[in-house]
Amino acid sequence: MSDGQERAWNELGPHYVLPVERDAAATSILPGSHIDPVEVFGRAARLVVEVGSGQGHAIVHAASSDPDTDFIAVEVFRAGLARTMLDADRAGARNLRLVEANAPEVLEHLLPAASVDEVWIFFPDPWHKAKHNKRRLVAPSFPPIVARALRDGGILRLATDWEDYALQMREVMADAAEFAPVFEGEWAPRFDGRTMTAFERKGIAKGRDIRDLAYRRRPRDA
Repeated sequence: MSDGQERAWNELGPHYVLPVERDAAATSILPGSHIDPVEVFGRAARLVVEVGSGQGHAIVHAASSDPDTDFIAVEVFRAGLARTMLDADRAGARNLRLVEANAPEVLEHLLPAASVDEVWIFFPDPWHKAKHNKRRLVAPSFPPIVARALRDGGILRLATDWEDYALQMREVMADAAEFAPVFEGEWAPRFDGRTMTAFERKGIAKGRDIRDLAYRRRPRDA
């Protein structure tokens, strides 16, 4: 990290970064550990979790624009989280917390079941080489993990600029019994709550179409 990012981590981290118990890996979550969002934020409010928040542009904009909602950014790269804290502090976004960890473990262990109103996955690593496709986040094993964290009626929002990944996402979610699409036709309309970032502009400049998908968590069995 740069010197400024190191200072941000040390000075802003106590407010923004959630301390978590680790398993074997540095970015793991110890099974059985969890947080209480009401305790973390000091209130009961809607909770949005962004998986793979990168530099934090989307979630900082969302948190500063919607102070009545609480936000958690999940990212494995510390430099991106440090940049997120710097921007959040400048924007006065105190309703944001960060987790340095692998997203599936956060959704499976750290967050209480049925505690999240929306999960956002915007422009995840496409792992576009065929031999690396198996590393993609949105795979058949993923929907049950997201479903555990989402409340009944909660929304999973997806966006990517890689067509074959978009097709994979749609296929995976079509087979996910816990979810139903909240759009008609092939793709969802662009999510108004996603600010246009330099990353998205770069994809558009390269001629790639941006594809959105959105799914509602079906009610759990009584």
